Amino acid sequence: MSEHAKKEILAGLDRPLRIGTRQSPLAMAQAEMTANALRSTHGWRSDQVELVPMIATGDRIQDRALADVGGKALWTKELDHALGNGEIDCAVHSMKDVETIRPEEFILAAMLERADIHDRLVGADSIDALAECAIVGTASPRRKAQLLRQRPDLDIRLIRGNVQSRLQKIDKGEYDATLLAAAGLKRLDMDDLGHEISDEIMLPAPAQGAIGIEARSSDPHVRKLMHAISSTNTFRAVIAERMFLKQLTADCHSPVAALATIDGSTIHLRAEILLPDGSEHVEGSSTFDTGDVSAPAILADKLLGQASAELKAIFGR
Repeated sequence: MSEHAKKEILAGLDRPLRIGTRQSPLAMAQAEMTANALRSTHGWRSDQVELVPMIATGDRIQDRALADVGGKALWTKELDHALGNGEIDCAVHSMKDVETIRPEEFILAAMLERADIHDRLVGADSIDALAECAIVGTASPRRKAQLLRQRPDLDIRLIRGNVQSRLQKIDKGEYDATLLAAAGLKRLDMDDLGHEISDEIMLPAPAQGAIGIEARSSDPHVRKLMHAISSTNTFRAVIAERMFLKQLTADCHSPVAALATIDGSTIHLRAEILLPDGSEHVEGSSTFDTGDVSAPAILADKLLGQASAELKAIFGR
């Protein structure tokens, strides 16, 4: 990139670009990945990007399921406040933790290339290898339902905290096993930990493995900077999964899984909805053109149409 082009890109910023992030080790690693992508793409010096860490309410609450005290907004509201007030220029999120309906003042400006979408089981070689009535820790209704669908005998208990604290609870024997996202483990240089669970056994959460960057809708300069580091295929896949989720009117209590893959101009979307105890699940798939914005919602309605009244009620139907 020429020096003239670099100056043109930096026009409008007379200070470092401020990236807001939660201050957990994983969130900081993801923010640093974003900063490195900006430096590499725009030819910036290291001091032209600044990380602004903050403690999210979701990180403060460790003894309850977030679905019971505010849901996904507990991961984003501090960053939203800082972004809205101009204290930061953009915010980095784990996309699976971002509400499907966001304030109009913000726009999803970019997504980094998606990482491994799988779950990893820590504490046993496989789900089948877990001891009878083993205690498995998870805060995810999806993981709980998928585990119980295969192993109704398991004792699924709430586990909260960052990756390191969850692993300590396994080491102390408080839990026999837990499930963690492979993408997060890799970003923490812990990708040799645990055993991969096939997505044929446990379809991942919508947007799992994706890092998103939000900017102010009214800030075209920062939006342009972020667009340059965005992965088109990741963006298309994750938006399809989020559109499916939005149509379901799912919340943090709703066991739901979805995974979109891209093949040229075609999207293949697989999805699943479950009762919390895993006793019922409905799955399906759809293949459609990348420009077809209605297909994810149609798939959601199709799955709900095949569900029992009890399962429909989980999604407010």
